Amino acid sequence: MKFILATIALAVLLKDTFGDIQPQKNFDIKKFAGKWYRVGLADDSSSFALFRNRLSINMGIVEPKDNGDVNMTMWKMIRSTGCKSRLYTYMKTAVPGVFTYFSTRHNIVKDVTIVETNYTEYALLFKYKKFNREYTQVSLYGRTQTLRSELIEKFKKYAMQQGFPERSILTPSPPADNCPPSGQ
Repeated sequence: MKFILATIALAVLLKDTFGDIQPQKNFDIKKFAGKWYRVGLADDSSSFALFRNRLSINMGIVEPKDNGDVNMTMWKMIRSTGCKSRLYTYMKTAVPGVFTYFSTRHNIVKDVTIVETNYTEYALLFKYKKFNREYTQVSLYGRTQTLRSELIEKFKKYAMQQGFPERSILTPSPPADNCPPSGQ
């Protein structure tokens, strides 16, 4: 009986937290590991609007840990200081493909769901947190900096289905700089 109640409570919590957002079926973190480029971003927050013209493709490395958590190192070029990396630890949840992480920028824990991936070419991620208002973000990651146009259109369609206006969906050009330096 306790197990049934716990299962129902978890289902209600996930429904409240993620709504209709479901993770990739049979998600496999080992297949997801490795180099990824963030090639698309949908974000309609007012603070994001200030930086949208400076958005560029960023590279990240996904490294699964033995306990099921994931380290993700992201690199980006900062004009004043050069190429910088930031380490994020995504903590596993009871649902494969759903993680949480602490956002130092917002000083809160956010939810991350790997919505769809074929592991070798692209991945759609959905970030969510409800605080002063709902915070959502959809990201498109690729194993390369350039993806097929069908995948870009899939990302845009998915973001619009989540309520993002077209003006808040960006697919920046590859950066002209070498960040991270070759060999990373």
